[in-house]
Amino acid sequence: MLTADQVLDQQKNLQASWFGLTAKAFEGYEKLVELNLQVAKTALGEAAETAQQAITVKDPQELWALQTALLQPSAEKAVAYSRHLYDIATSTSSEFVKLAESQVADAQVKFGAVVDNATKNAPAGTENAVALVKSAVAAANNAYESLHKAAKQATDIAESNFNAVTSTAVKATQTATRSAKRAAA
Repeated sequence: MLTADQVLDQQKNLQASWFGLTAKAFEGYEKLVELNLQVAKTALGEAAETAQQAITVKDPQELWALQTALLQPSAEKAVAYSRHLYDIATSTSSEFVKLAESQVADAQVKFGAVVDNATKNAPAGTENAVALVKSAVAAANNAYESLHKAAKQATDIAESNFNAVTSTAVKATQTATRSAKRAAA
């Protein structure tokens, strides 16, 4: 049985975890706001510069060359922005995952201790029931481990796919920009 002190300690740990997660969530939000402000500030400066360049255009070919010159950096900036968003989301969610893993590990240890204690104090003749409970606990732990590994693999695959798509998008933009420059020349 749990004592009052153990329950109080669990509540303190849960509260500390909750506030820790809240702090991490706000850190992620701050990073997101900071990123968006930087992007907006940069975009505003670049828009002013582009407007100044557009005013000095004398013929359609110059305008086409200006538009072409803006195409590749814009795509690369969009990819960089997506990468930053992904990094913020990944780092924030990793904190949540770490806490969840530690909480699950702690719960497994405590539940294992409860099961061990119950099996030690089980009345004679309940050996089959005790074995069944131990088997069920072991199966649940194995299922959790399998799900955890599958989730980790899915995350790794998603990150790999994100990187591949990002790389493909940048290469396609570079190819299109080169083709457009050749056509304008």
